[in-house]
Amino acid sequence: MPIKKLFVCIVPLCMCACNSVYVKKNSLAPSELFYVDRGGDQLQHEIKNALEERGYHITIGRKKSTTRTTYISADTNSESKARYIITINEKEPTLKPIWCVFNGFWWWRFNLSIADNETGQEILAWRGRMCANSAIRKLNRLLDDMEIGSEK
Repeated sequence: MPIKKLFVCIVPLCMCACNSVYVKKNSLAPSELFYVDRGGDQLQHEIKNALEERGYHITIGRKKSTTRTTYISADTNSESKARYIITINEKEPTLKPIWCVFNGFWWWRFNLSIADNETGQEILAWRGRMCANSAIRKLNRLLDDMEIGSEK
C-alpha cells in the first residue's frame, strides 16, 4: 500500500512541465512588425508559424555574408523597423514518443524573450521545458494575455 501512495504522489509531480514565465499584460500591439532571427530548431519555426497564423507581421533576419556562421542578429534594416524583437535560445529537441505521445512527440527546452523595441522593455521572458504542442498552446495563451485590449 505505501508504494501505491508514493506512486500517486510522485507521478503527477513528474508529469508537470518546468516553466518560468514573466509576462507584461496588455503590452502587445498585434498590428506591429515582429523581428525573428532566421533558422533555429523546431521551436523557432513553430513560433514563426503560430505568429503568422494569428495574423502578426513578421520580418526575418538576413545573411550578412556567405559564410555559414555569419548572420545578422541585429539587422539594422529589419530590426530597427520592427516594434517587437523575439529572441529564442533553444536546445536540440529530444524525441519523447512515450512522454509526449499526445503532445507532438518532441520535448523542447528553451528561453524565449519578446522585447518592445520602442520602449526597451522586455514584455515576455519565458524559460520552459515541455512537449511541443503544449508549448505552442501556452504561447497562444500568453499572447492572448499580452495583446492590448484583451479582457483576460
